[in-house]
Amino acid sequence: SAPAGEPVGGPQLAGRGVVVNPAAGVPAPPNIHAASWVIADADTGDVLAAKDPHGQYLPASTLKTLTALTLIPKLQASRKVRPSQAACDVEGTKVGMTPKMDYTVDQLLHALMMMSANDAAVTLSEANGGVKKTIADMNAEARELHAGDTLAASPNGLDVDLGLTVRTQHTSAYDLALILRQGMKSPEYRKYVQALNFWFPAPPDKKQKKKHKPGGYPIYTHNRMLPGQPHAYNGMLGGKNGYTVTAQQTFVAEARRGGHTILISLMKADVPPSPYAAKLFDWGFAARGKVKPVGTLVEPGKAGARQDASGAKDDGRSAIEKASSSRTWMVVGGGAVGALIAIGVLFLVLHRRHRRGDLRLPNPDTSPDRSGAPGVAGAPGASGERGGHVRLAPPPAAAPGPHG
Repeated sequence: SAPAGEPVGGPQLAGRGVVVNPAAGVPAPPNIHAASWVIADADTGDVLAAKDPHGQYLPASTLKTLTALTLIPKLQASRKVRPSQAACDVEGTKVGMTPKMDYTVDQLLHALMMMSANDAAVTLSEANGGVKKTIADMNAEARELHAGDTLAASPNGLDVDLGLTVRTQHTSAYDLALILRQGMKSPEYRKYVQALNFWFPAPPDKKQKKKHKPGGYPIYTHNRMLPGQPHAYNGMLGGKNGYTVTAQQTFVAEARRGGHTILISLMKADVPPSPYAAKLFDWGFAARGKVKPVGTLVEPGKAGARQDASGAKDDGRSAIEKASSSRTWMVVGGGAVGALIAIGVLFLVLHRRHRRGDLRLPNPDTSPDRSGAPGVAGAPGASGERGGHVRLAPPPAAAPGPHG
């Protein structure tokens, strides 16, 4: 999706520091203590500013944005799933499940995206055919999005607890923006990242049994920027936070104001992300339409056709390939024109000779050329010609990319 040696989204996004195109009347982006961040216009895909956008860092639970994006289309929401004991015993944040109960995919997705339940992530993976298959599906989804900085090795973002390091599991602020932007296009996805509270089933306790009520308890969102939360942000549409000791604070979210949607992501922050995110959002809404973008969030599943300075679309072929193609058509076209002229002249000559009686057509029953001997028009030759028409060989198939 990008020329060789150029980062996805544009050459400016190769920068490791703060990347921004200054504009009159627009202040510098906020100085936050995070290793990497992106501010983008989610409606247009324009990246307004960034810091080390393609730097690869541990994702923590923001990786669950990819888990949900991968599994929502594959698993029916009403399907019932019974977790394994291993899923119930997973490390880190859990919603609390038992292998003696069935849970719907819908309930598990609420737990996954609202309270970052690691046990729900493993159970959903089991429903998809196993953790190994789910990780493969997640990485395939990342490739479809052109999220080339992303390598999933777990469905929940755990790292040290699973023996993972930034070499074996990583993503970038740019990729998190790609993933959430794609997810937020789906009403089902938005439902899970916008929910404030949800009733999660469990075996009934003594009080519930006595009152003949179903068992369960409420769970609450961990996104502190949603309405009614401690750091509620006006226009917040939803997002996902993450934290491990090694990854530190990670966050990705969208907000909409005045008919425009801003998307931010940040990685390896030193404090809980809401105050930093609010600063990034504020700058994005103020700068949108005023600063020249530093790059773009590419669309999924396309080769990423580029445009030159004149606005003409580049089909991805090199200058040598284009020049070679042009010469080929000049030769073929020129040869065709020449052939038509020659045929026309020959027709006039034969027509004159026929009118003078000089032309004698051979008897087909006695002609020695009936066998299709070499040199007869219509006989196949070694060059691939037949019947006087040149057959152009099809172009060779393109070599597969690094991902096949």
